[in-house]
Amino acid sequence: MQLSLKGIIPVPLREKVNAYQSGLWKTNLTINQGEYLFVQAPSGTGKTTLIHILYGLRKDYEGQVNWADTNFTGSDTETVAGLRTNGISVIFQDMRLFPELTALENIEIKRRLTNTVTTEQAQEWLDRLGLRDKKNSMAATLSYGEQQRVAIVRALLQPFEWLLMDEPFSHLDHANTAKAIALISEVVQERNAGMILADLDENNFFPYTKTLML
Repeated sequence: MQLSLKGIIPVPLREKVNAYQSGLWKTNLTINQGEYLFVQAPSGTGKTTLIHILYGLRKDYEGQVNWADTNFTGSDTETVAGLRTNGISVIFQDMRLFPELTALENIEIKRRLTNTVTTEQAQEWLDRLGLRDKKNSMAATLSYGEQQRVAIVRALLQPFEWLLMDEPFSHLDHANTAKAIALISEVVQERNAGMILADLDENNFFPYTKTLML
């Protein structure tokens, strides 16, 4: 599934975007499935806004987002939901876990919706990210780093052709970041998926095929 952006400008950031040269806002850009795009986004330039636009959570922008032959900008709720279920997964910066559920319950809710991997596989991924002893802990009691690792596993549980990531390792130390990168890389490669990672600072987490300054 190809991603095509045509002259995207977030309305709340219009004046700021017009005041500088962006590598993504206001431009026409095509990204093919299997490519790894890194978007370096200094504070205040719309990093999270971009991820939310690509995932269909925001409509307050000019321009057009096309996923394959689907005009995402003008799509109805059912079309957007279908693309999220089968084509696009996301790791949110704010994790968005259910605080009253355990770590395992949080991922089981997502896993059962698509049945893409087994419960055993999902638990193995939690184990690989150092959460073996935290599976039955309430999400509200987990540290930010632990919550982030649960959110990473949750994002990998569904079918996807694209993985969107908003500062996915911001709460992880070097060792846990390395574990998370290895797991994400493995799953993305297995699915021949593309990825878009937005972060504040330059990094070499993945072998990016494109790097843009937001």
